[in-house]
Amino acid sequence: MTTASRHAARVVETATDPAAAARSRLAASWRRSLSHHGLDPAQKDGVQTITQQALAERIERSEVMLRVAMPKLDALHQMLGSSGCGVLLTDAEGVVLDLRAGDSDMGVFRAWGLTPGSDWSEASEGTNGIGTCIAEARRVVIHRDEHFHARNTAMSCMDAPIFGPEGELIGALDVSSARADQTEAFNRLIAAMVAQTARQIEADTFRAAFPEARIIVADAEDSEASVLLAVDRDDLVQGATRAARRSFGLASTGPLPARPASDLFGREDETSGFERAERAAMVRALARTQGNVSEAARMLGVGRATFYRRMKKLGLS
Repeated sequence: MTTASRHAARVVETATDPAAAARSRLAASWRRSLSHHGLDPAQKDGVQTITQQALAERIERSEVMLRVAMPKLDALHQMLGSSGCGVLLTDAEGVVLDLRAGDSDMGVFRAWGLTPGSDWSEASEGTNGIGTCIAEARRVVIHRDEHFHARNTAMSCMDAPIFGPEGELIGALDVSSARADQTEAFNRLIAAMVAQTARQIEADTFRAAFPEARIIVADAEDSEASVLLAVDRDDLVQGATRAARRSFGLASTGPLPARPASDLFGREDETSGFERAERAAMVRALARTQGNVSEAARMLGVGRATFYRRMKKLGLS
């Protein structure tokens, strides 16, 4: 029995064992590939590709993400390219939009079908870094014989999802290796770099979607998460990243209803909203006049005595 045949037999045996799928995410993905998508792990046909026109349309739809990602893809490839790694960016359906690879490795990536226009969704290629990352909306490492198709077992893939300004999945960042001697430990190191870069792309894509807003960066238990809120001049939340939506209990995707940012942070005090606005206006006036109460009062069009009374009520000294 050939190596490919042994791999295919192991995949089928594991995928058809319900207990294995319950215990292992990898086995569950193999089961999806075999039973739900109807794929054959021994299938030898090449990776499916879309037409150049269809690719151009997908690139146009992902224009903002691609523009933000370009320098980050270059930087990631500069760090990893010499070790036989290629850096790929896909859309939300697993179609490769861009590839960075060294000249000496480009032939390998072309032979594997890791080129723009290739469809690496789970429905097309079974368990693989890109497709499984998108199917499960999480970072994954698929090392060599963890792939579904026997013909893909020469590669290792490290992936992280990229989420859009409304919390929706918009793509995946992939680093695939052509090195046969690459270890799982090195893959985990690369995976951390991939996740960090994906979050940078996500954060910059979010900022680009709200150019006029003030961006608030909130704390997160997950150090890799981009917990960002876009707030307008009236303190109303315009948008939130996926991680921020999860942190603050907001809708996971879609536009957000108007809501004061202070409500999300649980700020409560004894003053009303009008009093807070009044206090802020008085503080600004005092700052502009370097603490001169008379000038600050004139600036706001009120008497000096009235200004003092309001200072006392609002706790200004």
